Amino acid sequence: MELSLLLGALVGTILGLTGAGGGILAVPALVAGMGWSMQQSAPVALVAVAGSAALGALEGLRKGLVRYKAAIVMVLAGLPLTSLGVSVAHALSQRWLQGLFAGVMLIAAGRLLRQSRGSTLQCEGQALAQLNPATGRFEWNWHLVFLFGMIGALTGFMTGLLGVDGGFVIVPVLRRFTNLTMHGIVATSLMVIALVSSGGIVSAVAHGAQLPLEITTFFALATTLGMIAGRVLSAHFSQVLVQRTFAVVLLFVAARLLLAAVTGV
Repeated sequence: MELSLLLGALVGTILGLTGAGGGILAVPALVAGMGWSMQQSAPVALVAVAGSAALGALEGLRKGLVRYKAAIVMVLAGLPLTSLGVSVAHALSQRWLQGLFAGVMLIAAGRLLRQSRGSTLQCEGQALAQLNPATGRFEWNWHLVFLFGMIGALTGFMTGLLGVDGGFVIVPVLRRFTNLTMHGIVATSLMVIALVSSGGIVSAVAHGAQLPLEITTFFALATTLGMIAGRVLSAHFSQVLVQRTFAVVLLFVAARLLLAAVTGV
C-alpha cells in the first residue's frame, strides 16, 4: 500500500507539473515499482489517469475552455479503438511492448526539448481548424470531422495498447492544426483522456485484466492528490525548466525500457 501511494503521488505530481501527457510515466512506474508486466500495469495506470484528467476537465468545463464538440468526435472515434489496442497488447510479447513504449517516450521527449528551445508546433498562418472570432466556435466541415476523428482513433488505440493517457498525441496535433489557445487545448485534451481512458479500462477488464482493488484505489487517490500538488508547484517553476527536466526523465526511462527490451532483464 505504501509503495502504491508513493508511486501514485510521484506520477500525479509530474502530471500536475506537465499537464496533459504527464501520465505517460504511470505504466513504467508500476512496472518498476510493483514488478508487474505492462499488461497488468496498463489498466491500473488508466484508472489513475482517468480520475486525474476528469478533475482537470471539469475545471476546464467550468471555465468554458473545453471544445466539447471536438472532444465528443475524438471520444467517439477513440473508444472503439481501445479494444483493438488491448487485443494487440495481449498478442505482443513484453519485449515488444517495452520497445514500443520506449519509442513513444523518445518522441515525447524530443517534442518537449524542441518546445523548451522556443520551437513550437503552433501552425503559422491559417490553421486547418479555425475558431470563428464572432462565435468562438469551430466552423464545422468534413475536414474537421476527419481531423478530430483521426486524433481520437490514434489516441484510443495507443490508450488500449500501452495504457498511456493520449495527451502526447492530442496536444501537439491540436497545436499544429488549430488556433486554440494552449489552455483550451489542454482542457479539451483532458476531457478526451478521461473518457477514452475509461473506455480503455473497460476494454482491459473485458479482456481479462485484474484490478487489485486496494492498490488501484490508493494509486489513483495518490495520483489525484499529487496532481493537485503539482499544479500548485507549477506556479513556482518556469515552464522551460519543467519541460527540460521531464524530457530528461523520459529519456532515462526510455533507455531503461530499451535495455530491458533488448536484454530481457
